[in-house]
Amino acid sequence: MKTSAAPLSRKLSVAPMMDWTDRHCRAFHRVLTRQTLLYTEMAVDKAVIHGDRQHLIGFRTEEQPVALQLGGSDPADLAKAARIGEEFGYAEINLNVGCPSDRVQSGRFGACLMREPDLVADCVKAMLDVVSVPVTVKSRIGVDDQEPETALFEFVERVAAAGITSFTVHARKAWLKGLSPKENRTVPPLDYALVRRLKAERPELEIILNGGLEDIPHAQSELGDLDGFMLGRAAYHTPWVLAQADSLVFGADADPIASRFEALDAYRPYLESRISEGVPLHAMSRHMLGLFHGQPGGRHWRRILSEKGGRHGAPLEVLDEARAAVAQQMDEAA
Repeated sequence: MKTSAAPLSRKLSVAPMMDWTDRHCRAFHRVLTRQTLLYTEMAVDKAVIHGDRQHLIGFRTEEQPVALQLGGSDPADLAKAARIGEEFGYAEINLNVGCPSDRVQSGRFGACLMREPDLVADCVKAMLDVVSVPVTVKSRIGVDDQEPETALFEFVERVAAAGITSFTVHARKAWLKGLSPKENRTVPPLDYALVRRLKAERPELEIILNGGLEDIPHAQSELGDLDGFMLGRAAYHTPWVLAQADSLVFGADADPIASRFEALDAYRPYLESRISEGVPLHAMSRHMLGLFHGQPGGRHWRRILSEKGGRHGAPLEVLDEARAAVAQQMDEAA
């Protein structure tokens, strides 16, 4: 039986989030951390096979390490999409078995597949058979009326038997009926202890914790013997939490960026390059709205980028204006 290739370091990763973790977001996050594993938005297997691949899953090598997350439930289609992802240069292929949205359910993929572990096993085996990069799975602890202590362990057992050695577990159930996707991120209670228990029973597997983690210290306090953690909305809404990831999580001698203003300087060449290609400023600046969260001038930063950066043809000087407003507020608060 073929198993997933030698794993990447998943001590810390940034979760795939629909309409958020696009290539511009990843380029910004890579400025803040060199070693954190970044994920794409979920890409539907059939879209990858038949659609505009460069638009859907294209990325720049400087974003690495990057994992491609796929959605689907047909083993043959997932195998084709996984092979395409490997050819594009992705360092990992991840199967989504955790997204609870109606759009995902209607396509028979995402969290509803928690009910079909044998199908998931067939899917990942087909993917493993055609790629040499790691194949991983991201799941919930259960769905609807499933009992997590039974459902999660049975799911992992069957999928691991197909060759998967790394699971990222969002430590909440997903209610596919009765809760919206937004409510599914906050209403079902978190059960970190259950994920730690999974690791205790399956120590040979790599188990990554996800769900409700506010920052790196919070995540580290919940880890126990788990192998790593994944930040989602915390990394997006307060991206500065990633700036100390390389030293706090990976033991690097230094972090790549010492201040938020240095982060702006480091990201600016990317902004200039993409604007020259016709990419609107807002497509990139929207991922930076939380950079000065909790800092003097943070509201001015968000307002200027949202109002002026969102206008058609907004120039890069909008960013300079927002930066100057923050600097002034910081000077006044000093």
